[in-house]
Amino acid sequence: MDKYSYIANAHGDYIDELYKAYQQDPESVEFGWRKFFEGFDFSASYNGNGQGAPASVSTAPAKTAVAGEGEIDKEVAVRNFIYAYRSRGHLRSKTNPVRERKDRKAYLDLQDFGLYEADMDTVFQVGEIIGIGAATLRDIVAAVHKIYEGPIGYEYMYIRDPEVLTWLQDKIEKESLSFDPELAYKKRILSKLNEAVVFENFLHTKFLGQKRFSLEGGETTIPALDAIIDKASELGAKEVVIGMAHRGRLNVLANIMGKTYEQIFSEFEGTAVPDLTMGDGDVKYHMGFSSEVDTPSGHKVNLKLAPNPSHLEAVNPVVEGFVRAKIDCMYDKDPRQIVPILIHGDAAVAGQGIVYEVTQMAKLSGYQTGGTIHFVINNQVGFTTDFEDARSSIYCTDVAKIIDAPVLHVNGDDPESVVFAVRLATEYRQKFGNDIFIDMVCYRRHGHNEADEPKFTQPQLYNLISKHANPREVYNKSLISRGEIDAELATNMDKEFRQMLQDRLDMVKQKPLPYNYQVLEKDWQELRRSTPEDFNQSPETGISLADVETVGKALTEVPQGFKPLKQIEKLIKERKEMFFETKQLNWAAGELLAYGSILLDGKIVRFSGQDVQRGTFSHRHAVLHDAVTSAPYSNLNHMSEDQGPFEIYNSLLSEYGVLGFEFGYAMANPSALVIWEAQFGDFANGAQVMIDQFITATESKWQRMNGLVMLLPHGYEGQGPEHSNARPERFLQLAAENNIFVTYITTPANFFHFMRRQLALPFRKPAVNMAPKSLLRHPLVVSPIEDFTSGGFKEVIGDAYADAGAVKKVLLCTGKIYFDLLEEQQKNSRQDVAIIRLEQLAPFPKAQLAAELSKYKNATVYWVQEEPENMGAWTYLLRLMRTQLADVISRKASASPATGYNKVHVKEQQDIIERAFSV
Repeated sequence: MDKYSYIANAHGDYIDELYKAYQQDPESVEFGWRKFFEGFDFSASYNGNGQGAPASVSTAPAKTAVAGEGEIDKEVAVRNFIYAYRSRGHLRSKTNPVRERKDRKAYLDLQDFGLYEADMDTVFQVGEIIGIGAATLRDIVAAVHKIYEGPIGYEYMYIRDPEVLTWLQDKIEKESLSFDPELAYKKRILSKLNEAVVFENFLHTKFLGQKRFSLEGGETTIPALDAIIDKASELGAKEVVIGMAHRGRLNVLANIMGKTYEQIFSEFEGTAVPDLTMGDGDVKYHMGFSSEVDTPSGHKVNLKLAPNPSHLEAVNPVVEGFVRAKIDCMYDKDPRQIVPILIHGDAAVAGQGIVYEVTQMAKLSGYQTGGTIHFVINNQVGFTTDFEDARSSIYCTDVAKIIDAPVLHVNGDDPESVVFAVRLATEYRQKFGNDIFIDMVCYRRHGHNEADEPKFTQPQLYNLISKHANPREVYNKSLISRGEIDAELATNMDKEFRQMLQDRLDMVKQKPLPYNYQVLEKDWQELRRSTPEDFNQSPETGISLADVETVGKALTEVPQGFKPLKQIEKLIKERKEMFFETKQLNWAAGELLAYGSILLDGKIVRFSGQDVQRGTFSHRHAVLHDAVTSAPYSNLNHMSEDQGPFEIYNSLLSEYGVLGFEFGYAMANPSALVIWEAQFGDFANGAQVMIDQFITATESKWQRMNGLVMLLPHGYEGQGPEHSNARPERFLQLAAENNIFVTYITTPANFFHFMRRQLALPFRKPAVNMAPKSLLRHPLVVSPIEDFTSGGFKEVIGDAYADAGAVKKVLLCTGKIYFDLLEEQQKNSRQDVAIIRLEQLAPFPKAQLAAELSKYKNATVYWVQEEPENMGAWTYLLRLMRTQLADVISRKASASPATGYNKVHVKEQQDIIERAFSV
């Protein structure tokens, strides 16, 4: 159908071909042409007096037809005119409340289509396609102007789904014209505008000059959000989760979420007493909030505002992951019961790459949330940057087009149009499960913050803004001028408005909204904060032999008719030998046993990242594929009827977005084991914002625990600068106050216990493991099954070979270098050198390490690492063990993590080992 959607110049012969196709199958031609041909058939069958046309009249719209070629060309021209307005009318819409729009060369004048004043009173059949029937060109022009040049600009003609396109056209070309809210609803809009303006006036009066990132100029956001929540509740939503930056956040907290002025006041005044045992806290315009509200339509809705840092748009994937967890765990996988709203700024939505990453997630099975409502508060400026310098695209929302998401540009000074747009958006989301963008064009009355002077950089714009009435005054005046509220009502609402402001200034008490905790929130309440003593010994996390066999059986069977590749047949055979014959499990088997055992406990295991189903190094094979049909089979989803689901997804090629999504998932559900694996560990630095602002600081800033696991392949094997180093030093620099586990594990059993510990502890902590590469297949990296059926995670593993009495030197290390040191120790029978492995680096296992070191009273302790001296764990350990460590044995300090030359790598590695035993 797309082939016929945009025809600028139609030729008679071409129309003849279309008409023949229409005669054979009317559905084979595009809707507009179909209606045109229906009209033509009618006119060809009957003359102007209602009499049948003469038999000599041709039944094809060609040159010999009664309708001459000129008339047909005019019909086509009018049809093209209508379609052009559908496609480009938004370029002429009256969406800017403070200044004229730029001329975007819409080419929508009649003469652009070969139509002129002389044609204005000619009747054209093609009027049918916009619902007004056969009509004069004058009426058609008036209709398209009213629809497409009003306060809403519609972008939707790029959508490729005919059902969606038809639905939107019906809403836009029919419902928008008849939208006229009842008087009670108009009063509610005005009331919400009152609340928004009162709040800003209150803060501006009470806290003059303090940063609050006001909503002034964009107050229509408040009735807009109110309308979304109300409409969503009518359509089955029980929860709405909002992600937004700082602009307008306090207003949203007060007037949408129901946070009391008293709570906000105490944060401004600094009278809120922080509990520093819970962390360092955050500024008032970054904090999250939960509430339960009653909507105008009589429904209860749970509202969540996610906490976020100053990093714009960073909260987006967190919200999506949080919503997905609720869909999976609370709402029976029905996304209509929970709605994510992302509130963007115009500069940020255009400039931040995370927006693109999250938008690309929208329809992927591992990340879809049933559609997101994107609401842009378009201030037409970013900090001090004009929009012309902030993007190359015409609109800040052009990212929407990559997923065929419609965009509604709307004038922020027209609250009724904004409400129509957001209600349409909500209905669209609930019906089609797709994203939709509302671009509310407004302005920012003050500078970036209230102490900033915007006239330094935008003097012309701010001269206009300084004289411009706020949206409440504009709407109030409009209602009175339309005669829809009388002067007395307007005066009364104005009195209420001023009394509300005075009450807030006088600190009249507000009653906080009652709140009922959700199931997952109750699960969080069953946990507690950690204490330093919790890290002296890990809990018992062994499983029964029966569970080992259940998981082993599932991993070694495929369904009848499934044809595995020959290599997979070999893999299954090896798994069977490990589980049921040798009883020695390699890394992959131990890892899958960990996940399987957690699933048997009825918990969710969610795992995502690039290539995680197979594993970057082809070790995991958690999902098998039929050699003939490519049909997937996940062994761990076929163990028992009451097991938890194993959700493992190969992600899009994104680190920042995907890691943020998984963090959000883990933030919602404390009972899920949530894992993100980098393809190579150093790729994690593409998600550094998520690591710095969320993962390592969330408990201290926002008092929110999180049990996310990050697996970062790490180790020096001659693969060059980009595939050797997961930058453990960065995580160790961020480790403090027992905020995060940082590990570099060397045995399958310890990795098993590490994973099980995440859900066994009475609290949650993020965990980062420097994951193995070559060790995945190292012959010594195996564990007997009895190590999985008893014990727990070992933070420190001592030396079982050295003679404690003879030891003069202790080599303290972590991870892969241990096996190189072990080989040298065994080869030369060096029982005078002990090798101790730190399996956990943070929280630092002080007591456990002290117990091991106490065996070697007269030994000198050296730290050995593969990484250059300025990387790895050395500087971290120097801070914690400065009096105990003699020196470090490592690569020289380096700007790059590793050499790109294999021979140099081998020489450097051998040098470390030789120095370790000879120093």
